[in-house]
Amino acid sequence: MDHFLYKNGTLHAEGVPIPEIAAQVGTPFYVYSTATLTRHYTLFTEALSPLPHLVCFAIKSLSNVAVLKTLGNLGAGMDVVSGGEYLRAKAAGVPGERIVFSGVGKTREEMRLALTGGIRQFNVESEPEMRALSEVATSLGVTAPITIRVNPDVDARTHEKIATGKKENKFGIPIARASEVYAEAARLPGLQVVGIDVHIGSQLTELEPFEQAYLKVADLTRRLRSEGHAITRLDLGGGLGIPYTRSNEAPPLPTDYGALIKRTVGDLGCEVEIEPGRLISGNAGLLVASVIYIKNGEGRDFLILDAAMNDLVRPSMYGAHHDIVPVAEPPIAAPTQEFDVVGPVCETGDTFAKGRDLPLLAEGDLVAFRSAGAYGAVMASEYNTRPLVPEVLVNGDHFAVIRGRPSFDEILNRDTIPAWL
Repeated sequence: MDHFLYKNGTLHAEGVPIPEIAAQVGTPFYVYSTATLTRHYTLFTEALSPLPHLVCFAIKSLSNVAVLKTLGNLGAGMDVVSGGEYLRAKAAGVPGERIVFSGVGKTREEMRLALTGGIRQFNVESEPEMRALSEVATSLGVTAPITIRVNPDVDARTHEKIATGKKENKFGIPIARASEVYAEAARLPGLQVVGIDVHIGSQLTELEPFEQAYLKVADLTRRLRSEGHAITRLDLGGGLGIPYTRSNEAPPLPTDYGALIKRTVGDLGCEVEIEPGRLISGNAGLLVASVIYIKNGEGRDFLILDAAMNDLVRPSMYGAHHDIVPVAEPPIAAPTQEFDVVGPVCETGDTFAKGRDLPLLAEGDLVAFRSAGAYGAVMASEYNTRPLVPEVLVNGDHFAVIRGRPSFDEILNRDTIPAWL
């Protein structure tokens, strides 16, 4: 579900016509819907009720501070994987007790930042990290609350680049070694074990892998308690997928996911934490671009846009699909044409879609990439010295630019010429 609909023949973001934003901001740009962000967050909180729980938004999916504040004001926690993301969460007004720190490569500087600024827990991913955290916490005279991320060796049945729960992946410790690692954690100074963490991947479109992983976590909880550990929290990760095409079978709903959690771990008396990102932010955003040229090639036609792979890298990086729609609503049964949809970057990989059937378009027409809110702006770059894409947040019939497009002078002035030149 989203709040991007055609009204009077024009695509709107909630109550705002997309061309109105384009006229002020220029293209390409990202636009996010407050109503969609709110609705999707609320679905998760309702799905987990009445279990004690905290829904922590995965900042890596969409890190704009205005978006984080929107969710934080609703009571969301934040899942961060870097010191920079931690500072974004704090800048959005989210208190430390609602921030969990994940990631395989936390540095001592990042540990110190979170311990001094306030943290709900560290999701520890390895024994070396655990020992480093013990040293840092002890040096500061504080206690670091931790869960340990276990790798359950469960196939998430998703793209290989976003699967995280198999034994060959870099994440977590083997679940078979959990007892010895938890025993070491209990001996180390400056650490307090509070729970277990698991996360098996992203864009999961079925519940069975979650069930396999959570049943293993439930068994581990009982075993660790029998060994004397106080397991009071279960961080179950995120990963629930979204429909990227209108024709695809819909992935499971948060209500079904919540029912699964209650069925597998709900009897353990633990507080449940989940870390959704894509399902909250994905369908809450569009990337809007303009047609530069329509080029007739040898056996194929190209729709050349002013957006490129540096603005939305998912199709190039993952072979990902995004529905592409005209901002001006086409008439029913309007003629269509098959296009390769591409950008202006000097890479053959700068291709959004091949052989995509689209309504007839002309130079200057606006198109929108649906479901672009997650892993869109956060993965953008300035490749080819193309300025980062502006971000816009809509709330009802109002909109605000929440990250402006940098000027070329701003980009160039970041470079420094050495004295010898």
